[in-house]
Amino acid sequence: MCSVVILRRPDRPWPLILAANRDELWSRASRPPARHWDDRPELVAGLDEEAGGSWLGINDWGVLASVLNREGTLGPTAGKRSRGELVLDALDHADAKAAAEALRHVDGSAFRPFNLIIADNRDAFWLRHEIEGDHVTVVPVPAGLSMIASRDLNDPNTPRIARYRHLFEQSTVPDPDKGPTGDWSDWELLLGARAGKGQDPRAAMCVVTEGDYGTVSSSFIALPADIGRRPVWLHAEGRPGETPFYPVALD
Repeated sequence: MCSVVILRRPDRPWPLILAANRDELWSRASRPPARHWDDRPELVAGLDEEAGGSWLGINDWGVLASVLNREGTLGPTAGKRSRGELVLDALDHADAKAAAEALRHVDGSAFRPFNLIIADNRDAFWLRHEIEGDHVTVVPVPAGLSMIASRDLNDPNTPRIARYRHLFEQSTVPDPDKGPTGDWSDWELLLGARAGKGQDPRAAMCVVTEGDYGTVSSSFIALPADIGRRPVWLHAEGRPGETPFYPVALD
């Protein structure tokens, strides 16, 4: 169960700020964000080495996409396409609206259930695919702070959202212009928050278990209103709170 936090402020210099924790099997090989695809040179994304897709990426037109598994659907299934392909397909488009319109027509029977976030500096959409074989629903992400995991956007019955969404709302908003890599300190602390004694570790922002599953990487992305500026992407290839974030090369 991954987590994505989205802050939309359409009238600000950075109208979209996103934070994401990737929860996955540590044994599932992956590579950090880069230009991994020769046939898609305009795309920067993390690479899932097992299936060839991605969980989070951005293209040179300023479109970002992130895919999350729906509850109870971790892992591949024979005969189904990898949900990581959806990120690549979304990033073939030059704006979020066109990407969302194209992806709403995917064959729902070809994928296990997913949540897909597609955004640029003007629009943001949640693509919801809850039942195998069913159609994909496109829902605009509202202005303000939203959060999604393995259920619906801002679902209060999701323990992680119930526990952390208001903390993100009350925290200091990241400032990508402050210092060489921006000030993300409050959100970095929240992304690294772990379960307390006796709490379900899967309800924490940073999942730490005794098994193979847990939070394996983390990212911050900010999209600028000025198309002459580059987006900002900071990535931690490991658990937030114990792994440093570094700038991802987008040039």
